[in-house]
Amino acid sequence: MARLPRLVIPQQPHYIFQQGNNRQPIFCDSSDFAAFLGWLRDAARQFKVAIHAYLLTEQRVHLLATPADEEGLGRMMQWVGRHYVPYFNRKYGHAGTLWQGRFKASVIEAPRYLLLCYRYLESHPVRAGLAATAAQYPWSSQAHHVGARVDPLVTDHPLYWSLGNTPFEREAHYRALLEQALPPEQVALLDAALLKGWVLGDAAFQQSLAQQLNRRVAPAKRGRPRRPAAARPEPNPDPTE
Repeated sequence: MARLPRLVIPQQPHYIFQQGNNRQPIFCDSSDFAAFLGWLRDAARQFKVAIHAYLLTEQRVHLLATPADEEGLGRMMQWVGRHYVPYFNRKYGHAGTLWQGRFKASVIEAPRYLLLCYRYLESHPVRAGLAATAAQYPWSSQAHHVGARVDPLVTDHPLYWSLGNTPFEREAHYRALLEQALPPEQVALLDAALLKGWVLGDAAFQQSLAQQLNRRVAPAKRGRPRRPAAARPEPNPDPTE
């Protein structure tokens, strides 16, 4: 089956996910994380992509971002790769591809799911056993959102600003949200969409996008389509015929 083209909608938030080829490490020390973030900051500015949240782990990149146009996300990720991959290969004597295929991008129904995606992304180190608390993990945007530091890479989304009228109110509100563990069913829902590049939204949002774009935006249901019931012959109303 032909691979669907990546779905990118300008001015709509997207969750971007990319990992190392065969889950190999893509960051080995603090200078690798810092180098990637520096190039990401330059590329986001150059290609007009607002980065709302991010998380880098040894093997994976997670971003929450809004592009200004259809080409911005792809150009940003390509530009970062063109700088980071040669850097990594030279430093570690690595050859060949670093990434496992193309990056995934999930369009997000913002009012319903955006802040949930913030929490999903920034609490991942705790779920993965990388840190006891989100605040203890250094390579994410969590510190920015709780007021521990100002991160020049991050552009706050209006929905984050709606958490309070002052920075203190927003940070306190978000900190309280982040301290609430996500229910397993919500994590499973987000895993199924965000790590595979499907649209994250309710049924009406998905249906609207599918009709507007004339393409599939969610996984097809498993199994063969159900056959229609065989037509039964109509009874003869005249028994003499």
